[in-house]
Amino acid sequence: MEKGVKLFKTWSSPFGIRIVWALKVKGVQFEQIDEDLVNKSPLLLLYNPVHKKIPVLVHDGKPVVESLIILEYIEGTWKQNPLFPEDPLERAAARFWAKFGDDKVMPSIWEAFIKGREEEECAFAPAFENLKFLEEELKGKQFFGGERIGIVDIAFGWLANLVPVFEEIHAIKMIDEERFPLLHAWMQEFSKAPVIADCWPPHEKLVNKFRAIRDQSLLAAAPHA
Repeated sequence: MEKGVKLFKTWSSPFGIRIVWALKVKGVQFEQIDEDLVNKSPLLLLYNPVHKKIPVLVHDGKPVVESLIILEYIEGTWKQNPLFPEDPLERAAARFWAKFGDDKVMPSIWEAFIKGREEEECAFAPAFENLKFLEEELKGKQFFGGERIGIVDIAFGWLANLVPVFEEIHAIKMIDEERFPLLHAWMQEFSKAPVIADCWPPHEKLVNKFRAIRDQSLLAAAPHA
C-alpha cells in the first residue's frame, strides 16, 4: 500500500466513487473507509471539520477534501497513467467540463428525478438541455478524454452509474440511442472498462435507496390539510 493512503466515502456516493476510479486508474493502493453519514466518525470530523462530509482523501496523515480538488491532487501526486491532458488549453477545458457536470448537469438531473410524474416533462427539460452539451462534446471521441478514460470521464462517471437507476425508478429513458446516441455509447464503453466495472455499487441496492429518497421528497412536497 502507498504510504498512508485512505479514502473516506460512502458506498453509494457518486463523489466518492470517482476518487476510487482515479486511484484505481493510477494503480494506487489505498484503504477504503465507508462512513455512516447519520453517525459520522470522529476521524471524518477531524479530517474535514469545515464541511464534515465525504469524500476525504488522507495521504500520509494529511487530508484533501472536495472530490474535484482530490482528483487534481491525485494527478499531481501520482504521475503514472495521466488523467489530465498535457496541453494547457485542453487541461483548462477538462476542468471546465468537470465543473459544469457538478454545477449544472447533476443538479438538473436530480431536480428532474425528485419531481412527481405530473411535473416530469417540464422537470426534464433543463437536464436534457445540459446533456446536449455533453453529446456535442463527444463528437469524434470514444471517451471525453479521447481514446482513453480521462478526468472528464471520471467526473461524469456518475451518469453511467445513477442514470440507469433513475430510469428504472421513473420508468422513463433519459439517455438512449435515439436522443443522445454518443452519450449512450459512451456510457456503455465507460461502464465495461475493467477498472470501472469492478467498482460499481450494487444496482438493486441503489434502486431501493433512491426510490426511498424520491418517495420521501414527494411526500414532503405534497399538500397537507
